[in-house]
Amino acid sequence: MIENDKVINDMEDSKEGDDENKEVSPKENVTNFGMPLSPFNFDTDIQYVSIIGHIEGHNILPSQNKTTKYEHIIPQLIAVEENPKIKGLFVILNTVGGDVEAGLAISELIATISKPTVSIVLGGGHSIGVPLATSSDYSFIAETASMTLHPIRYNGLVIGAEQTYKYFRKMQDRIINFIVRTAKIDKQIIVDLMNETDEIANDVGTILIGKEAVDIGLINEIGGLSQALTKLKSLIEVYKEKENK
Repeated sequence: MIENDKVINDMEDSKEGDDENKEVSPKENVTNFGMPLSPFNFDTDIQYVSIIGHIEGHNILPSQNKTTKYEHIIPQLIAVEENPKIKGLFVILNTVGGDVEAGLAISELIATISKPTVSIVLGGGHSIGVPLATSSDYSFIAETASMTLHPIRYNGLVIGAEQTYKYFRKMQDRIINFIVRTAKIDKQIIVDLMNETDEIANDVGTILIGKEAVDIGLINEIGGLSQALTKLKSLIEVYKEKENK
């Protein structure tokens, strides 16, 4: 009887050990965190976060839409702040925009991380992607990448009352004030660009391509992957020096 109990205990201990050492499959990783495992195992002190497609908020978008779910991104950003092994955050953007409040929530988290952060716009950083790009300590944009500034959009039932328009203005001010706070651009310039009527055929707003976003102070620098990573690593070195003092 004692021997049988010992065998059972050994089996349970072995099972627990197997569970602890069990690797998470790529499918489980995508389901839990919205990102696949890296094809190569390498040690790094940088957290990489990609924000692509539509920014999905409280409502689930159609299955044919490529989306970034904010509930996947938020834990990764908290890990940057809490994990002592992580020294910096690298945000890669190629988004058409999406849910305003979800986008602002992610942007505020990035902006309030105490460790160095760098963002890069590849392809596009449109609509709510603009504050996501400016939320980092330093921002890059590829020469061929574009960014669209336009007034907020609203889907669904709209009550044609003064209170509705006041709400829209408040929502718009939240976005504008955040961009002004995190970029080197004047508020009036943003308002003028958002209300431009000569840029888009069937809409209001302005499309900025590469250097144009840098020239007006929205983005810090033109550059690609290598330049952005080099900048982040230099910021990390400064951060480490301050930590050691």
